[in-house]
Amino acid sequence: MARVRMPADIEREDKILAGLTARQLVIIGAPGILLWALYQGLGHLVHPLAIAVAAVPVMGAATAAALVQRDGLSLDRLLLAAVRFARSPKRRASGIAGALPVPSWVRADTPRLPSPWDLPVHAIGDDGVVDLGEHGCAAVVACTTVSFSLRTPAEQAGLVSGFASFLNSLTAPVQIVIRAESIRLDPLVDSLDQAAPGLPHPALEAAARDHADHLAALARSQSLLRRQVLVVVRDAGDISRAAATVRRRAEDAVRVLAAAGTLARLLTGPEVHAVLVSAADPAGRHGPPEALAPTDAVITGPTGGGEEG
Repeated sequence: MARVRMPADIEREDKILAGLTARQLVIIGAPGILLWALYQGLGHLVHPLAIAVAAVPVMGAATAAALVQRDGLSLDRLLLAAVRFARSPKRRASGIAGALPVPSWVRADTPRLPSPWDLPVHAIGDDGVVDLGEHGCAAVVACTTVSFSLRTPAEQAGLVSGFASFLNSLTAPVQIVIRAESIRLDPLVDSLDQAAPGLPHPALEAAARDHADHLAALARSQSLLRRQVLVVVRDAGDISRAAATVRRRAEDAVRVLAAAGTLARLLTGPEVHAVLVSAADPAGRHGPPEALAPTDAVITGPTGGGEEG
């Protein structure tokens, strides 16, 4: 069996000429053609050296925009992202799509209202199925990572075969999300401080407090991160009939991914809520809404009929 080497970036664009992609050729070639046309039209009026001096910064900027990359993005894409960010609203809120404007007779300066929050999530069920409205529904599977480089060649081949089985089992598109989130050591430090006085020996208490101080200093001195791998399974159909389908596909993904050495599990509703909140506000301290009732639950008052006077 022949082994074929593939690039790590499977989304890398194809190079078609002189090691450049079609996008890079357009970015470099378009100003080059314009400068050549300018030279053909004004060459008999303007000294060629003056045209060359004007062409050097233009072609230099075009070459830099096409070839220089930062964080995996070329400069032209970074510039486009900066323009989009500058024009996008910086403050968003839910439930203000129909907000009334301030009356014209109000003379005081009023702050600009936030823009409507356009998150496509309409509801999250207790079983973890996310209602995306007209876009269907989705389920989220959390996966552990696998230490691939420490395995033997035979074990690596088995892991690759297991992941290939997962890819071959897909009947619809899935999204693999790899994100980094901060680790908070405050709860662990608090638990150590609370448990230290109850230890049976003073040496154990001192060791527990020293370890708590070490964790507290570590949290203050470094930015601790952990990697989270999520597999999002989505179905474009109506949620009334697609919820069971997307959940079954997610459960199938959990079973198939076990052959690739990863421990996968389907997230529940509170866990999906925590993931979305953490993605929207990474620096916040938000926990899953464990004590909240589901969206379709009927809220009733206390039984007994009334209060005793």
